[in-house]
Amino acid sequence: MERTTGEKSVFPVTRWSVVVSAAAGADVSLETLCRQYWHPVYAVARHFGHDVETAKDLTQGFFAKLLEKGWLDAADHEKGRFRSFLATAFRRYMINEWHREHAAKRGGMVQVLPLDTELAERIEAQEGRRPLSQEALFDRRWAHALLNQAMQRLAEQWPAEQFEILKPCLTADRGEIDYVELARGLDGSEGAARVAVHRLRKRYRAIIREEVARTVEDESDVDDELRALMNALV
Repeated sequence: MERTTGEKSVFPVTRWSVVVSAAAGADVSLETLCRQYWHPVYAVARHFGHDVETAKDLTQGFFAKLLEKGWLDAADHEKGRFRSFLATAFRRYMINEWHREHAAKRGGMVQVLPLDTELAERIEAQEGRRPLSQEALFDRRWAHALLNQAMQRLAEQWPAEQFEILKPCLTADRGEIDYVELARGLDGSEGAARVAVHRLRKRYRAIIREEVARTVEDESDVDDELRALMNALV
């Protein structure tokens, strides 16, 4: 289990350090990258007009390529953020590689990742009317994936029953939180409920910052990337 509030993070400083280890053959690191970024990639494939099955094949094919030697070696962390590299690499893959190499049979790609496309399609349907560019769409799905990853980490660090009670407070405005009702659910005082909400929200913000820090090369870029994340969700 990961360390909680007050302790130094045991995670690498940047996501590029995970890329480097993945390029060196660390399959676990690469799998982590793939699982976090498949939805933005899939969303861009759908945005290009591909149907569900073709988009799945494109996504599987692209990440299969990342598993081969050489692709991540070509990633230059000094030239930008990892998500920018990934978005550009996927567009090039769609244009230059996939139709030539894998168009023979639909659904024929090796399954390198478990893709929850039903959830992805529900999200696309809910937001499908928004006129987003490919870049804006990728960034929006990246932001959702990053927040989801942060939420999963937070859930692992909190007692399950308490977390389920407190979780709605993470997105609620302070004036909307009924601390009296929370106190009943937590079998504690109103003051204790306020402290619990404060601790949970503080830890959530810290985890989001850690996740963002793992996607940039320089720590000084974290605040800019946090702003980009918030803007992507507007």
